[in-house]
Amino acid sequence: MDIIDQTFLPHEFRWRRLQSAEESAEAIHTMRVRGAPLIGATAAYGMALAMRRDASDNSLQKHHDMLLATRPTAVNLRWALQRMRTLLQELPIGKRVDAAYSEAAILCDEDVEINRRIGENGLGIFKEIASRKPGKVLNILTHCNAGWLATVDWGTALAPMYLAHDSGIKIHIWVDETRPRNQGAALTAWELAAHGVPHDVIVDNAGGHLMQHGEVDLCITGTDRTTRSGDVCNKIGTYLKALAAYDNDVPFYVALPGPTIDWTMRDGLASIPIEERDAEEVTRVSGINRRGELQSVAITAPHITARNFAFDVTPARLVTGLITERGVCAASEAGLLGLYPEMRDSD
Repeated sequence: MDIIDQTFLPHEFRWRRLQSAEESAEAIHTMRVRGAPLIGATAAYGMALAMRRDASDNSLQKHHDMLLATRPTAVNLRWALQRMRTLLQELPIGKRVDAAYSEAAILCDEDVEINRRIGENGLGIFKEIASRKPGKVLNILTHCNAGWLATVDWGTALAPMYLAHDSGIKIHIWVDETRPRNQGAALTAWELAAHGVPHDVIVDNAGGHLMQHGEVDLCITGTDRTTRSGDVCNKIGTYLKALAAYDNDVPFYVALPGPTIDWTMRDGLASIPIEERDAEEVTRVSGINRRGELQSVAITAPHITARNFAFDVTPARLVTGLITERGVCAASEAGLLGLYPEMRDSD
């Protein structure tokens, strides 16, 4: 399995070949791949790689558990691994390798179509808001990276941006830098530039200022886990954007595929596990120096301690709407069940 090693972006586009479930787990944990849908896809192929080496029941369970432990917050990881295990454990050992690769490919194809539909449903919102300011630029603020780098293709929050730009709507994107990993500055800006979408990178704390001065028409982010009640968990700092949007009457939308909904949870603040990553992601930054070399430098004194909470939870009351592959709904249990009625008894 080949992946784009995102730890080198935006400075270098580098492919990396994963040849085992262990290498797949390392890629997920170190964020060579990241974004809830892509994590799930990588884990699915990780299971296929595990079956290629050893298709026994013991290997199936061992590698399921190993991959599940890599990132605790994104629910797509659990969903993809459960899907693979449920299929494979019912098959004879001799049929598991081919079935695993086939199912992983199906999962990836489904992700592409899901995200395309999210884009189409989000485009309708963009068109409606743009119609209120004819001839003017639609200014959109996004946080972290929810583009094709975070999925198999299209992206979630960025999918409607690409469709809007391609359809001739004048849009401009405010791209939060998204400390401490800078996924906005490093990945979202790189994606948008490659597609020709006008944008500017801003520091994370500039969003509220821009909203106060009427420079943001809507906010849209992705999510790593959404509860059945509509609470959304996304990259740290999303909650503060939602608060600023609420205070300034700016619509705040969240784009998500169905597999990102955790139907077993209602209260996001109480239930969603928040990953805490290495403190060095806070105390150090990496970039290209004047000699063109990739370099990591300390931004704090050696004795300084830090905490690195990777996600926060935005309560449903701050979310204008959820954009899914099945349509747009209110951020509520009733809204989600209106689109996914088959999940009514799933808790």
